[in-house]
Amino acid sequence: MKNRIKMIAVAMAAAVAAPAQAQLEKRDVHIAVGGQNSFYYLPMTIAERLGYFKEEGINLKVSDFAGGAIALRAVVGGSADVVSGAYEHTVSLQSKKQYFKAFVAQGRLPQIAFGVVSAKADAIRSFKDLKGLKIGVSAPGSSTHNLVKQLLTKGGLDPNKDVAIIGVGLGATAINAIKSGQVDAISNTDPVMTKLEQDHTIKVLADTRTVKGTESVWGARLPAGVLHAPIEFVQKNPNTVQALANAIVRADRWISKASATDVAKVVPEAYLLGDRALYLFSFDKVKEAISPDGLISDAGAKATVRSLAAFDPAVKPAEIQLERTYTNEFAKKANAKYK
Repeated sequence: MKNRIKMIAVAMAAAVAAPAQAQLEKRDVHIAVGGQNSFYYLPMTIAERLGYFKEEGINLKVSDFAGGAIALRAVVGGSADVVSGAYEHTVSLQSKKQYFKAFVAQGRLPQIAFGVVSAKADAIRSFKDLKGLKIGVSAPGSSTHNLVKQLLTKGGLDPNKDVAIIGVGLGATAINAIKSGQVDAISNTDPVMTKLEQDHTIKVLADTRTVKGTESVWGARLPAGVLHAPIEFVQKNPNTVQALANAIVRADRWISKASATDVAKVVPEAYLLGDRALYLFSFDKVKEAISPDGLISDAGAKATVRSLAAFDPAVKPAEIQLERTYTNEFAKKANAKYK
């Protein structure tokens, strides 16, 4: 009898210890990400490497693609559940009557820089001088491409006709593309852009890795990397979505207190691009762009709509239902849990 009581007690204790895991609607979650080795998605990498997803009861599968737009297609096509990508895609999708909702932020600034190869930099006096150039982006349709569209529009150029857009990925492939002469200019994230700057390969003309640079380009602070999924997925799997948000918020908060050395010890060696000092320096440059709490600001969401509308006629601000593009419900609960 005593043994039976002890077994029951142990079983009850186990049930109490992990109530969230027992309630997950979906334990096996497939996330598509567009270039996980960049700082743009650092919180997801930290959450994965430190076991935060596993502690939330999530069996995570990650598929890494050359850019956010390609990762998005994986979820739209049904081969993955959640996108780790740019918030702005939820707005663009809604203009096409496809509804995705962002539920936790990884970045509070775009973290993208645009630079021209040094040999051509002196001839670029304004963005209109970009006409005729071959411009590398992580993937056509990605947030790196949207920055290029914004700059071209500012210069009075047609983003669809006046330049050639070439997908170069993120990391070593992007660096090789510009150093080998495949492209004349590049829009990309760190550590790629800092590496190219330090090697004097490019001159940066626009920079959204800082608050000042972001406001100069977009006129406001725009939310960047987020986890987002079809609204139906969020509605049907609230506990699973909460678990994902918990893991990212824990990572956001960990990064906000971490040093560059702390981060370098956690990420895979390949992310350092063979230059540890560069990685440390790059992290210090972009740290303010990483979200400290996973929340998406309403002002930033509204500014995103206005910015996209400037070069995408399909985005009509009056028709965008902002509340269907993001929610802070899950990030707020995560912050309360891990305060």
